Amino acid sequence: MSLSNVFNIAGTGMSAQSTRLNTISSNIANAETVSSSIDQTYRARHPVFATMFQQAQEGGSGSLFADQEQAGRGVQVLGIVEDQSELVARYEPNHPAANGDGYVYYPNVNVVEEMADMISASRSFQTNVEMMNTAKQMLQRVLTLGQ
Repeated sequence: MSLSNVFNIAGTGMSAQSTRLNTISSNIANAETVSSSIDQTYRARHPVFATMFQQAQEGGSGSLFADQEQAGRGVQVLGIVEDQSELVARYEPNHPAANGDGYVYYPNVNVVEEMADMISASRSFQTNVEMMNTAKQMLQRVLTLGQ
């Protein structure tokens, strides 16, 4: 793997963490929205990631473990899924959005977990930025070797 691949890998990581941050901010923004029915209530959303692998070179290495020797090429977002855990039903008959039984439904968003995920995503994004900066510095030093 060449040093220039680091930029692509870190770029896919930054893009994935950006998607993660966007879904977290959407979850936090909708944490206190209410609805009168379960079907219309906001559900927490989470991105699903997968590793992208480089395709094997023509001819390969001939190793018995060639399938496990594939190098990572980055990360991709496969999609965004809704959390299927239980919604919070509260008995609030005076609430304007209450249904006929007096219940309102709140999303299944745990703000504390979302904040912890936000810190994790932010630090992962920063780590990818640092990887890019380090690779850039290494390439600049390689260019100055011939001087």
